[in-house]
Amino acid sequence: MLIVDDEAAHLKALCSTLQLDGFETTGFQSPREALAHLIPGRYELLLTDLLMPGMDGIELLQAARAIDPDLAGIVMTGHGTIDTAVAALQKGAADYIQKPFKLSALLPVLGRALEGRRLRLENAALQERERQRTAELAAAYQDLEAFAHSVSHDLRAPLRAVEGYCNIYVDDYGADLAPRARELIDHVVAGAQRMDRLIEALLRFSRYGSQPLRPERVRLDPLVRRVVAEASPGDADIHIGELPDVTADPVLLEQVLVNLVSNALKFSRHRRPARVEIGSKPGSAGRGEPAEHEFFVRDNGAGFDPAYADRLFGVFQRLHPEKEFEGTGVGLSIAQRIVQRHGGRIWATSTPGDGASFHFTLPSRP
Repeated sequence: MLIVDDEAAHLKALCSTLQLDGFETTGFQSPREALAHLIPGRYELLLTDLLMPGMDGIELLQAARAIDPDLAGIVMTGHGTIDTAVAALQKGAADYIQKPFKLSALLPVLGRALEGRRLRLENAALQERERQRTAELAAAYQDLEAFAHSVSHDLRAPLRAVEGYCNIYVDDYGADLAPRARELIDHVVAGAQRMDRLIEALLRFSRYGSQPLRPERVRLDPLVRRVVAEASPGDADIHIGELPDVTADPVLLEQVLVNLVSNALKFSRHRRPARVEIGSKPGSAGRGEPAEHEFFVRDNGAGFDPAYADRLFGVFQRLHPEKEFEGTGVGLSIAQRIVQRHGGRIWATSTPGDGASFHFTLPSRP
């Protein structure tokens, strides 16, 4: 603690008494000597008299805060200078105390000032961490954009060359190839095509994770009916229940519905008939409007082992062989990413051979 008071006896009494209470004190009668002694970080608190010759307490406080912005300040004032003490508060003092005062009255004021300083420092540290985190996220986003550009151009070019040269080889020499040789060439082409599909899926996953949200009021019923009309093969039994309007990004929400509906149709296509149900449930209880809306897409398809439900939403994670059900294993991870960016949740339940049910929530308010 830095104590400044032009009255020598009062200064000595303050320093001695506060040292007995555990404070490390340094006292000066001259404000300018105190400023000359002040360096950033040396003191936590400045206790200064308000009326002093040459420089008053407000000027001293402002000068001290210019040297060390983290310094807390308390002004000591007489009965007749309350207005000036209030001005000191407006200039950055943490508090003031009237003379004459007892130690029992001063200690709580000191405690409040030090606590306020601690909170300010913690808040500043938190803001700095947030700033650094924001900078890291911005850098990560730039790295992701660079990676996506590299994947889409640098990696796909040689991949297409592999497929192209294989096709040229087959066109020129296919008639002379032994069946086993032709089978191996076909495997190379199929592998290149699958890798190209995986790269495209990875780019979609990246794009839907970084695309800015543009929420608006969305009429969900016509949106779902359009998605179903475009995705349905025509022989599936699809039931659409009552669907409330929501606030969401319509483009991203449509992608969630496309992924879930196409997923349900794909895994139920061997059923006769294939059945898909799309609907909503009451959300979490709240006053008036529920806190969230819950939606589901159910099918009577192949289902999955619930022990592996957590793997469903991982990138490139599949629970069925590709030769049985095509796909890259990215659609559900895209749906999860979009739902989470809206502040919602997504999960799935199933019994093997008895269909699956995918649920997701959206906040009732943006």
